[in-house]
Amino acid sequence: MTAFTNHQIVLTAIGEDRPGIVSELTQLVSDCHCNIIDSRIAILGNEFTFIMLLAGDMSAISRIEHTLPTKGMELGLLTMMKRTASHVACEFCAGYTLEYTGIDTPGTLSKVTRFFADNNISICSLKSDTYNEDNELKMRCELEFNIPVEVDIDNFKVSFEDLSRSLNVDYIFRRIR
Repeated sequence: MTAFTNHQIVLTAIGEDRPGIVSELTQLVSDCHCNIIDSRIAILGNEFTFIMLLAGDMSAISRIEHTLPTKGMELGLLTMMKRTASHVACEFCAGYTLEYTGIDTPGTLSKVTRFFADNNISICSLKSDTYNEDNELKMRCELEFNIPVEVDIDNFKVSFEDLSRSLNVDYIFRRIR
């Protein structure tokens, strides 16, 4: 590991969406001599959300910690930071995506994520939303996850089939790695 990447910080920024906000934040990161390792952007309602994993030497990380609060206030953003370390991947046998859709029913996502937790499977990413179709509010969700070597994927899929019937959702599993 190089001196540049031995320190990491997660940065989150939330505020009213407007053109140029990504440019302002990425310029700040560059000016502080940090590198963006991973990032996600989403517009939720009228709010812009940006999550970044940054890496840099101790000086760069300290610089971003001291500079971001002021810049965030200038931009009208709520910001939060937390130092972290490199992710240690566990051993897994395969990676999948799960996409499911159905009539929007409160508690569906909670039951699906509980199913994953009960099966000792961590969710790598999740995106969910609702949409109108044929005058009905529907939901869709896409999860990405890795199957740990100790989990029997066939039993997992059979159990999920039972859950999907009880939740009245259609789904597709896709192996991605």
